[in-house]
Amino acid sequence: MRPRMAARLVRGLLIAIAAMGLTVSAQAQDKKIKIGVIFDLTGPLAGGGSELEYLGTKIILDHFSKTGVEGYKVEAVYADAQSKPDIAINESVRLLEQEKVDMVLGFFSSAQCVPVAARVEQLKKFMWMTTCISSAVFADKNYKYVFRPQASGDQFGAMTMDFIAQNAQSKLGKEPKDLRVAIIHEDGSYGVDVSKGNEAGAKKAGFNVVMKEGYSATAPDLSALVTKLKRAKPDVIFHTGYNPDITLLLRQAREQGLKFAALVGHGAGYGVYEKLKEGMGADASFIFNTDPISIWLANQKTMNPKLAPVIKMVGEEFDKIKPGVAIRSAHVGIGASNTYVFMDDVLPRAIKKYGGVDPEALRKASLDTDIPEGGTMLGFGVKFYGEGTPMAGQNERSFPVVIQYIDDKSSVVWPKSQAQREAVLPLPKGTTYSNQ
Repeated sequence: MRPRMAARLVRGLLIAIAAMGLTVSAQAQDKKIKIGVIFDLTGPLAGGGSELEYLGTKIILDHFSKTGVEGYKVEAVYADAQSKPDIAINESVRLLEQEKVDMVLGFFSSAQCVPVAARVEQLKKFMWMTTCISSAVFADKNYKYVFRPQASGDQFGAMTMDFIAQNAQSKLGKEPKDLRVAIIHEDGSYGVDVSKGNEAGAKKAGFNVVMKEGYSATAPDLSALVTKLKRAKPDVIFHTGYNPDITLLLRQAREQGLKFAALVGHGAGYGVYEKLKEGMGADASFIFNTDPISIWLANQKTMNPKLAPVIKMVGEEFDKIKPGVAIRSAHVGIGASNTYVFMDDVLPRAIKKYGGVDPEALRKASLDTDIPEGGTMLGFGVKFYGEGTPMAGQNERSFPVVIQYIDDKSSVVWPKSQAQREAVLPLPKGTTYSNQ
């Protein structure tokens, strides 16, 4: 072979090898999952817990954006639902169709999740809900691409009723049949769903339900509702609301002299102690709240050991963003834990076992999830109901707990297996709302 021809051949070979290298490099760079993240960063839901869920979620996503997952880069694209269902739908579609995200994650309000889930399923895209609890999201929908590790609303309502039923005689001095209870709720998907659980639990316990009523979370005045409560004279009020409607209700209850033995809330606005204290001062003490357990209250002795450093990291990062907070809201941990389940369990399996991050791979990987109790930062396990079941896509192993705020501290009081202290019930004499 002539030297000149040989040189040309070598040059051509080097160019080909370089081109192959560039192709491999480009393919490596293309290995990425783009996650659309939607929470309410403005509007009433932001302060009601959505911003805190966003912070917990972002802390986890920021962590994985540094480490990657199975060779995939993690890129998060954030959007503000502005506390409006139509904005949540529009932003979901925009992220999926224009930003070309591989999936959507997050969401706080059930009023948003119900229509967004239907739209995402219609588009055959993948959705991972960290929060909104309404059973209506999944009930008889048979979704394939929508999943929620969070506990559902009917569990919240049933849990609180069981808590009061088991303590009626010993702490309130009344048989359940003699206990007067009121069920009030915001009239969106979230409030309606929890109230159904309340109603079913009340019937099971044999309570005397003296009032059941919904109201608009955006109502400027709840004095008429307070007047009805005064006439009904409930021993226990079960309330499902956001904020500022919780603060408005309790402020007007104080002004009108409403008295009762216990107030039991159900997540959302009741999960943000700082807001309760801001609006109520010392009267925020002794309120009960039902939520998945705060990751900082969960029993780490029964938890997967790998989770302790993650919980510590989330707490440290949150303290940098919100220094001086008396009680780290359970909402932060809910966002962090439920996002971590996806990033640590589902996503690696989708990549390794099912070849990527397309909706089908993510769906199959989610259905394979089998995390035992103690395997998440929230204490519960994760196993999703499969296709053809009434609640397909819902975590069957999730559960909430009842906590009580006392003197700027929160403690689990129910169920007994998770309790850190005895519940203070009824309200102590001399406190603003006490009927003692």
